[in-house]
Amino acid sequence: MRVALIHDWLTGLRGGEKVLEALCEIYPSATLFTLVHIPGSTSPIIESLPIRTAFTQRLPGVRKHYRWYLPVYPWAIESLDFREYDLLISSSHCVAKGVIPPPDAIHFCYCHTPMRYIWDRFTDYFGSGFKSRFLYGPFAHYLRKWDVASAQRVHHFIANSRYVADRIHNYYGREPDAVIHPPVDTDYFVPSTDAPHDYCLVVSALAPYKRLDVAIDCFNQRSEPLVIVGTGPEEAKLRARAGPTVKFLGRVGNEELRSLYQHARATLLPGVEDFGIVPLESQACGRPVVALGEGGATETVKDGETGVLYDEPSSQALSSAIDKISSLRFNTSDLRHWAKDFSRERFKANIKDFIEGNLNRSE
Repeated sequence: MRVALIHDWLTGLRGGEKVLEALCEIYPSATLFTLVHIPGSTSPIIESLPIRTAFTQRLPGVRKHYRWYLPVYPWAIESLDFREYDLLISSSHCVAKGVIPPPDAIHFCYCHTPMRYIWDRFTDYFGSGFKSRFLYGPFAHYLRKWDVASAQRVHHFIANSRYVADRIHNYYGREPDAVIHPPVDTDYFVPSTDAPHDYCLVVSALAPYKRLDVAIDCFNQRSEPLVIVGTGPEEAKLRARAGPTVKFLGRVGNEELRSLYQHARATLLPGVEDFGIVPLESQACGRPVVALGEGGATETVKDGETGVLYDEPSSQALSSAIDKISSLRFNTSDLRHWAKDFSRERFKANIKDFIEGNLNRSE
């Protein structure tokens, strides 16, 4: 069987790319299709597959400003040719699920979320200035129509969380065939025997919807150490907002990230995530999580057992949750046991069983 994997863009190694890595391991002979590829930006596993790009790869400045080309992405994804493939598997948070499958091919979409760029976070990504209002705004209505219409080309939807399953139903009018949570490398992220330090940790893209402003304001008020890992368009604003106890590390390697998890007082999740692998990496390392009690966090954090969930996105509510976590005792083995339910091997087995089972039924 000839297999094609489709991913929106290959420009970094985030949660979606960790899903893609696992798919590449399941289907090592597949061809990988994408809109934009920055060589070396992901991982050797992903880069080992033959990679084919759309015409968007040649657009000026696309490597740095790939999101600004959103209006042309429907044409780009539909331009890809899959006539020689029998099985299409898209890993989609933008337009990858909009590929046009050949008549005899089956298309499975692993949906990280319906396209937030055009539904509920347009201003977070494109702002409210001239470009947003007069250049991208007029395309938003067309893109929403295309997003709904192209969803009907998918034969089987897999949601990465129950929260995303609801979003697929609300925006596309489709009921996902399954919910399969993304993989966590529980073999790599393991506890340390050292005592935790006094800092709290945030691992996140520095984007508006991640609500790092809430965490920074909280720790400015508490005058306690906060360590932030990640980069993004809000970095300058967030650095200007931060007080002397807030430290930005930018992008770090896997070993340093593991050590930061292992020694953190707690890992914080102040924004709404569709799923969120970070809380589970922290719990795999035996450290609790403080998270806003919405979205994927309600599926990855057991309130009072592996962390604390709080109700509103404010610095006061976050501060109260941090006080609460200090009063609780957490068992490292319990946290790790919970995280192992989301292991990489379990994800691969669940995805493979689901796809092969549906392929057998369609024959």
